[in-house]
Amino acid sequence: MSVVELLSDYTIQNVVAGAALLGLVSGVLGTFAVLRQQSLLGDTMSHAALPGVCLGFIIAGTREIGSILLGALATGALAALVMLLLTRMSRLKTDAGLGITLSVFFAMGVVLLTHIQGMNNASQGGLDAFLFGQAAATLRSDLWIMGGITAVALALVAALWKEFKLVSFDPEFATSLGMPVAWLEVLLTVMVALAVVVGLQMVGVVLMAAMIIAPAVAARQWSRRLEDMVLLAALIGVAGGIFGALLSALSRGLATGPLIILSVSSVVLVSLTLAPERGFLWEALRRVRARRRLRYQQVLTTLYRLAVHHADPVYRSEQGMLDTYHGLRTRAVLSQLERRGLVEWQASPPGEPGPARRWVLTSAGIDEAERVLDALGREDA
Repeated sequence: MSVVELLSDYTIQNVVAGAALLGLVSGVLGTFAVLRQQSLLGDTMSHAALPGVCLGFIIAGTREIGSILLGALATGALAALVMLLLTRMSRLKTDAGLGITLSVFFAMGVVLLTHIQGMNNASQGGLDAFLFGQAAATLRSDLWIMGGITAVALALVAALWKEFKLVSFDPEFATSLGMPVAWLEVLLTVMVALAVVVGLQMVGVVLMAAMIIAPAVAARQWSRRLEDMVLLAALIGVAGGIFGALLSALSRGLATGPLIILSVSSVVLVSLTLAPERGFLWEALRRVRARRRLRYQQVLTTLYRLAVHHADPVYRSEQGMLDTYHGLRTRAVLSQLERRGLVEWQASPPGEPGPARRWVLTSAGIDEAERVLDALGREDA
């Protein structure tokens, strides 16, 4: 299938548009969840949506997407409120409250799903697809609902940007300014449920948690400001959603939802590895450089202490003695120090026993050794 034919396909157009909407709202709202250290919130909200899906079907009597999404939003929001009550009205920490809420609501959803399967209703077929998503079943009318939910969520973020920003970074200071922090936290939590509702049709209950977290985690590695992080998370979410949807269309038989999650997760992996100053690779390079710098400082200060001990600023130290003292070969380190002009490889005076050439500190080496020792002394103090 050519690119033109691919993009002209009605089903693929719906799937790509739905994936883009999902990536957009997930990236924006997931940023606040990650910054508030509530990464498990998306997992809780997505699992809590299952009983709402079932209740929406029972009330409507058919798989009407509006009723199902409304039910998912209702139970997701209820789960958010239950979680906040557990953490505020008891001694439970946030992770414990999220875990309890997730387990209880998901268990209720499984019970309701089992009940529906025992009903004599021909419309129940495929209802369990909301567990893992069924992107190919997305209709143009579904996109209007998803787009409306996304627009509402983004409008709320834009209208309450300063308040959300302050609550995410310093809720105590926000309280001192008289802001309704509790209500703002409730609103942020309920908005995550909005993102979950958008993603039910595309990736399902089980995988939606990753869609909330992954774009924000990837964006966090590349940004230092909230504005940049939100924008980048939205772009990563949209790009990952579209790429996963197109990859599914080109690879017949592969589910769309998992491919979307894998696409976004690959960006997370690259970001965690290569992000400047924060990636694993940069951290490994910093450690190598730190160990090398420490080795240079150790050898340099050893030469300085020997010179001070012998009351001779040009005291000549033998290579073998330095190797024995440090328990390893120091020639490479000394050669580097020599290139930097901190030590010299000088000939021994005529008639002096021992090696013909030895290491001597230069005036620059003495200054550098004294600077290192002064810094170490200040740290110890």
